[in-house]
Amino acid sequence: MNELFLLLLLFTLGVVAFCTSTLTAGGGGLMLVPVLSLLLGATQTAPILNTANLIARPSRLILFWKYINWQAVKYYLPAVIVGATSAGLFFSTIKVAWLQVIVGLFLISTIFQYGWGKRERSFSMTYRGLFPAGLLISFIGTFTGASGPVLNPFYLNLGITKEELIATKTFNSFFMGLAQLGSYAAFGVLSAGQWWYILALSFGMMVGNFIGKRLLVKTNKQTFQKWMIAFMMLSGALLLMEGIMTLMS
Repeated sequence: MNELFLLLLLFTLGVVAFCTSTLTAGGGGLMLVPVLSLLLGATQTAPILNTANLIARPSRLILFWKYINWQAVKYYLPAVIVGATSAGLFFSTIKVAWLQVIVGLFLISTIFQYGWGKRERSFSMTYRGLFPAGLLISFIGTFTGASGPVLNPFYLNLGITKEELIATKTFNSFFMGLAQLGSYAAFGVLSAGQWWYILALSFGMMVGNFIGKRLLVKTNKQTFQKWMIAFMMLSGALLLMEGIMTLMS
């Protein structure tokens, strides 16, 4: 594939995925996982995607800063830094496909947990519960390249939704991305040749964030939650399919 065409394609994918991600509270990364695996190779997908996401996150932080739930940050942020940093130690030994299958099944189950969008909450949740959830989610995200939708049920069950959910996730994810980048660099996962792909993808994500924010303000809470649940199921199906195909190959 022509290199310039590939960069333009990555930019376009970033726009579409992260405009959708803003409207559905995550899932942009998971949308990109199977496509990037096909275009760039499975082993390059997580480092490129996570690093591009890190570069693009400040644009979303600026757009949503006033909505951050600092109580959730207090419990979740320390956990994701520990989880993302420790995951780097196992990057070359963990069977990523099995993680994709497990996470995929969990995300598909959310449509039943929330009664096809009729229930606002599906299980009891406290702010303290964000610490163990953060350890697990950041660990998984470091390997798969995307974990945004996995966190949504935990926030929803705390009553955090719409702009507040997106803002809080983005703040926490930015620092998780810094920890992941440190892990990738320390263990030689990122190479100089990957940076053009990372930059093209991240600039597309920034544009997608801006477009998505303008559309989000026109969306009510109920519609937002239904879209988010539907997208969690779709993301789960994509991740499950990717994991099964990898295991069968």
